[in-house]
Amino acid sequence: MAQTWTPNSWRQKPIQQVPDYPDLVALEAVEGRLAKFPPLVFAGEARRLKSALANVAEGRGFLLQGGDCAESFAEHGADTIRDFFRAFLQMAVVLTFGAQQPVVKVGRIAGQFAKPRSSGVEKQGDITLPSYRGDIINGIEFTEQARVPNPERQIMAYRQSAATLNLLRAFAMGGYANLENVHQWMLGFVKDSPQAERYRKLADRISETMDFMKAIGITSENHPSLRETDFFTSHEALLLGYEQALTRVDSTSGDWYATSGHMIWIGDRTRQPDHAHIEYCRGIKNPLGLKCGPSLTADGLLELIDLLNPANEAGRLTLICRFGHDKVAEHLPRLIRAVEREGKKVVWSCDPMHGNTITLNNYKTRPFERILSEVESFFQIHRAEGSHPGGIHIEMTGNDVTECTGGARALSGDDLADRYHTHCDPRLNADQALELAFLLAERMKGGRDEKKMVVNG
Repeated sequence: MAQTWTPNSWRQKPIQQVPDYPDLVALEAVEGRLAKFPPLVFAGEARRLKSALANVAEGRGFLLQGGDCAESFAEHGADTIRDFFRAFLQMAVVLTFGAQQPVVKVGRIAGQFAKPRSSGVEKQGDITLPSYRGDIINGIEFTEQARVPNPERQIMAYRQSAATLNLLRAFAMGGYANLENVHQWMLGFVKDSPQAERYRKLADRISETMDFMKAIGITSENHPSLRETDFFTSHEALLLGYEQALTRVDSTSGDWYATSGHMIWIGDRTRQPDHAHIEYCRGIKNPLGLKCGPSLTADGLLELIDLLNPANEAGRLTLICRFGHDKVAEHLPRLIRAVEREGKKVVWSCDPMHGNTITLNNYKTRPFERILSEVESFFQIHRAEGSHPGGIHIEMTGNDVTECTGGARALSGDDLADRYHTHCDPRLNADQALELAFLLAERMKGGRDEKKMVVNG
């Protein structure tokens, strides 16, 4: 099959979740312009991410993947990017300490513009219009004009992604990611949290470790790794014309890479093995993600793994499991057993967001306790099966939004209207995201302590 693949071979396959562009000539012209634009990311960066994910697949690391449900043109700004990056770095430090392993940092950013929808139309009163499919396709305003798919939006998405990447690279390599900065931010969160006493013990241990490092001369001045970090980007590869336009041959290897982001994933609605999205993704060499929902069978998963990773290369494929807190125990064990039985090398990641969406006071929301419950079940099941719970995949923001209920500040349904800003699905705010990291770190430490007891017992 690999010999017959080309960047446009997906066009001969059935496809789901595609917008109905009224002007195909204009669409083709935009894709032609994009094909001449510089790549957003480089093949060597994607290979570096794949190498880091290979360590996760082998049980020697942890994947933190998170960011916006859907990026928007309206909210693009330096402060928004900075606040997200700051919250994300804090989560990574807490998880690194909890796992006692490197944390691979992958944002849902600089490309996460397109969204699959459960319905192709949206109805308000007596008016029915095409659904909003993300700013790269159409506008969120409920007007006939805004909802017409406009190919020029792809140019806007490319330019916003380039600007976002430029700032993220500056933050990651220019000193903003200094571990001392991140530590001070984390201490500020702990001090102000209603659960301060619970988190202070872990925070104190991190402080003691950093003090010890200083005492023996390990500082950010003489160890660049303490002031710099690797940060990668990812998004769902939904709009395949855009992806094809940014698919390039790597001059050093001769392989094809998607240069729209370091890692791309296939959604739960577009993972049909004989359809376009699998066809496109099987031919590029980037690390791939595959969303795994309740309808995925063990045999179906193995078929998809063979299509997407026929060489069984560690780091190539991340399985992003999204079942719901009340369904994970029913579905996850059989998938783990099938994959382990066949010796497939994958990263197992938990998406506790998409299966836990409810409607409250006419707002879509996600209760924090359900998110935490799914993560806890994910870890417990992997420990029982003897496999590595390799990561989490969350929708979050660095802003103080009120979109998910619960958490230490006990946001209620009545609070949702205060700052409900998402363009699509509800996100954890910065406090909730960091709280999740602390709670997860506690459980990681507990899991390590259990292993020690078994070994020493």
